[in-house]
Amino acid sequence: MPASPMVLASLLAVLGMLRVFTAPGFTTFTAMVTGLVAQTGAGTVTGMLTGAGLARAWPHDRAHAFFSRTRWNVDSLGIVLAHLIVRTLLPQGVAITVAVDDTLFKRSGKKVFGAAWQHDGAARGPKPVGRGTCFVVVGILVELPFLTRLVCLPVMARLWRPKTGPTKVELAASMVKLLTVCLNRPLHVVADAAYHGRALRHLPEAITLTTRLPAGAVLFDLAPPPTNKRGRPRLKGVRLGTPAELAATTTFTTAQVKRYGRTDQVRIAEVRCLWYGSFHTQTVRVILIRDEDTTTGYDLALVTTDLATPAAALVTRHAWRWSIETTFAEARTLLGVGQACNRSENAVRRTVPFGLYCYSITVVWYALHGHHPSDAADHRARAPWYTTKTDPSFADMLAKLRRVIIAARFLPVTPDQPTAAEIQAVHQAWAQAGLQHTA
Repeated sequence: MPASPMVLASLLAVLGMLRVFTAPGFTTFTAMVTGLVAQTGAGTVTGMLTGAGLARAWPHDRAHAFFSRTRWNVDSLGIVLAHLIVRTLLPQGVAITVAVDDTLFKRSGKKVFGAAWQHDGAARGPKPVGRGTCFVVVGILVELPFLTRLVCLPVMARLWRPKTGPTKVELAASMVKLLTVCLNRPLHVVADAAYHGRALRHLPEAITLTTRLPAGAVLFDLAPPPTNKRGRPRLKGVRLGTPAELAATTTFTTAQVKRYGRTDQVRIAEVRCLWYGSFHTQTVRVILIRDEDTTTGYDLALVTTDLATPAAALVTRHAWRWSIETTFAEARTLLGVGQACNRSENAVRRTVPFGLYCYSITVVWYALHGHHPSDAADHRARAPWYTTKTDPSFADMLAKLRRVIIAARFLPVTPDQPTAAEIQAVHQAWAQAGLQHTA
């Protein structure tokens, strides 16, 4: 077995733009990325070592040490990855849209750093709780020319510990501020109803936030002008009420919105007001959406600090948020993110973000080096029941990268004919790489 990782040249070209390591650290980094992508078993640290073909060449402690002891910074790696995504996949000069959300990775064991019983949005049943580590994640939303849907590419992730340290909202605010400063671009943030509050008040002018408005939020009119009388000027106007009360007195207009892969005709109402309990004196827009078959009330309420973008476009922007949920599901099931069994603080804080970054790296590689117009047609030929499939999925991208890695790994270095054992090894690896792809 090789003493150094055999990294695909086109993948190395992508990884070479993510140098935040020493030379030995970068060698281990490229091996771990290749191993996590190439492995078809568990996404553990030793699974990465096996996937890289180094299980008999490197001691497993070298792989574990990369996450627990090697000096590198998760945020720095995420920032250079964000620069790569913006530089190669986004038009120049446009604002960047990012999704913010948190997700729980199940972990057992008393000595796992940061593991605790907490809310699990993916759990079923009357008590959606689970024990594990929760990460707040920021992902850049990207439109690719060969896809009809957006993809969310994680670029930052931080561990949240219940009742200890910053809240989820504070972690999210810190990450989006850092991302804006480093990228020097306007940032549009979309999130679910949990992300609002003091930490997100009065963000820099380059950042806007659009989130779902809770049903119990109380809205107020803008503050009246000063009266030049004694006393402190009023900070808010008259009470407008909850979103339901506002919907009963607001005029709705018909609009076309693009969301979830289709164009819908809906009725929209918007009001400039104050959500004093969350954004204090900052002016916000509340957008109420009512479907055509709804006669009273509203079906969705959004609140945004973006005071310029048309309401229909904001509805579309918020619908893009769902792509981060797809990313979480695919990263878990296809890459095995969250399956690592490490317990120390450094390793826990690094391993999940590393796995999420590998998701982004896979998509970047496919967009730059792997895409072919016939990929979706080839999939339909192998699986004819997908009669309407027109776009490559992440499973397609991952399977193609795995097969290219396998082909490069088993490519003979001499012009001699391959042996029967080599041919059998290639066939077995090729079939295993496509097992999840056709499932």
